[in-house]
Amino acid sequence: MIRAYQETYLSKAQAALGDAFDYAVNTCHISGSDFIRLFTASSVSRRFGNGEPIYIAGKSGIEIAIDVVLETTGKLLEYEPKEQFRRSTEYWIGWAVCYYQWFSGRSFDEIFEVLSFKDLKRMYTTLHEADISKFAEIADAKLREHFQDTRLKRLRSYYGFTQAELARRSGVSLRSIQMYEQRNKDINKASAETLYSIATVLGCRMEDLIEK
Repeated sequence: MIRAYQETYLSKAQAALGDAFDYAVNTCHISGSDFIRLFTASSVSRRFGNGEPIYIAGKSGIEIAIDVVLETTGKLLEYEPKEQFRRSTEYWIGWAVCYYQWFSGRSFDEIFEVLSFKDLKRMYTTLHEADISKFAEIADAKLREHFQDTRLKRLRSYYGFTQAELARRSGVSLRSIQMYEQRNKDINKASAETLYSIATVLGCRMEDLIEK
């Protein structure tokens, strides 16, 4: 899998997102569920997930939290960060989810659609001392179970197209559309031209059609 950014930046990205969650919840007193809602609604989550250097390596967690809240609510967070002597549950949540997003290539929207803040707090209890690969394995199983439809089918349904209409508009054969959605044909091996044609009709990026 081609990941959004190199592994050399991963630890810094994990620390930044961990600090963002910790600062938002424990210093600014934003509930974890509310911060997830604000984060996924912001452009920050997409830019972070896409590996933009300013977010994975350029900004601190506090700056990320400030950007999220300012963009989504118009409010400026001005709380002094508290001195921490240990990593909080909220830090681990941001840290672990950052790893899984990098590992899986899924969007933060998808991850938080399946894993709520309460779910993640429960996972912390048993997994915070385990290797991060264990969290990734469990999270991946939950997301695969939830998202049984292909990305193509979800996007097509979201935009209200029938298979036949998508085929007509994109110029990709109806049979191919059907086979991609039924996983009888691997869309990851489709030509760039095919992906571009479908993505143009659906108003998404080519990589949004790729199965993780």
